[in-house]
Amino acid sequence: MSVTKESLEKTLGEKLKAEHVEASDTSGGCGQSFEVIIVSSQFDEKSLLQRHRLVNEAIKDEISELHAFSQKTYTPTQWIEQQQQQQS
Repeated sequence: MSVTKESLEKTLGEKLKAEHVEASDTSGGCGQSFEVIIVSSQFDEKSLLQRHRLVNEAIKDEISELHAFSQKTYTPTQWIEQQQQQQS
């Protein structure tokens, strides 16, 4: 099974009850390297390490097939602040 942008977004969205998931294939289309942005209330009051562990556990099967995986995790409040800063 090949990992796709769509499969990552679906799995992360379902398992982390994410409000927003945005995956980007950074491998040039071969599906071996991804960057993801995840917004979930499950990240509230969790350290960055705890958040990354939640994500890694949610997609452990997919990660085993990848060469590179980068993630940015936000709480809903942090995501709103991030969006407002980008618009300023």
